[in-house]
Amino acid sequence: MLNWLNVLKFANNGNPAPDQRVEKSAEEWKKLLTEEAFRITRLKGTERAFSSEMCNLFEPGVYACVCCGSLLFDSAEKYESGTGWPSFTQPIQENAISYHKDRGFGMYRIETLCNTCDAHLGHVFQDGPLPSGLRYCINALALKKVEGK
Repeated sequence: MLNWLNVLKFANNGNPAPDQRVEKSAEEWKKLLTEEAFRITRLKGTERAFSSEMCNLFEPGVYACVCCGSLLFDSAEKYESGTGWPSFTQPIQENAISYHKDRGFGMYRIETLCNTCDAHLGHVFQDGPLPSGLRYCINALALKKVEGK
């Protein structure tokens, strides 16, 4: 189980190697994604809080990267954080997510990206529920629910 010290170690010293890499040009991504999904995942945008019904969906399943389809989170780790974005306590596997220091907008945060294709997902914080204490605060438009997994 990952904890905040693991996240900081990855952000400071390098991330685990992904199982595979997917690389495309901006034009290729634009052809595959909606305009808003492109803005969020490829240009490091964010969606408005409480703008997605995904915050309230807790059916069994897994969530994949909207860009490359890599599995990122299991619904068993999803919880209601009250923040307005889907929140998870753990990624589906340690190397699914990469972590990067984000000092934008006068804050210090840890940005989360899909470790396969570098899609911006959101951020991870240390105010989640025990036992991990992690809250992966993820843009709903960066995810797609994979049924039956």
